[in-house]
Amino acid sequence: MEAQEQQQQNTTEKKRKHLTFLYVLGGGILKEDFIVRHTQMIVLVVILIFFFIGNRYTCLQKLREIDRLQQQLRDVRFEALSISSELTGHSRQSQIEVLIEEQGIDLEGAKTPPYELEK
Repeated sequence: MEAQEQQQQNTTEKKRKHLTFLYVLGGGILKEDFIVRHTQMIVLVVILIFFFIGNRYTCLQKLREIDRLQQQLRDVRFEALSISSELTGHSRQSQIEVLIEEQGIDLEGAKTPPYELEK
């Protein structure tokens, strides 16, 4: 009975001695029974971790690209709106008459309103 207790104490002391920083850094922990038995699962978990990290990185890049494109779209919409309003202002009849007078073109506005011909 004493031999078994002493053997158990020796094994627990060995386990305590083995879990030092140099033991882990030196690779001795890779010889442990738990690590050897679950190697496949550990490799699978590490591969999944890399996959998820890569997926997150890709998603963040795409979100940045979406934000950049949305900002660019807002800028282009604003520019199109300002150009459209400027064109509307320049194409008013009064503005056209002023431009015709400034350039000295011999044109006059119609005295009678336009009318439609029926088919």
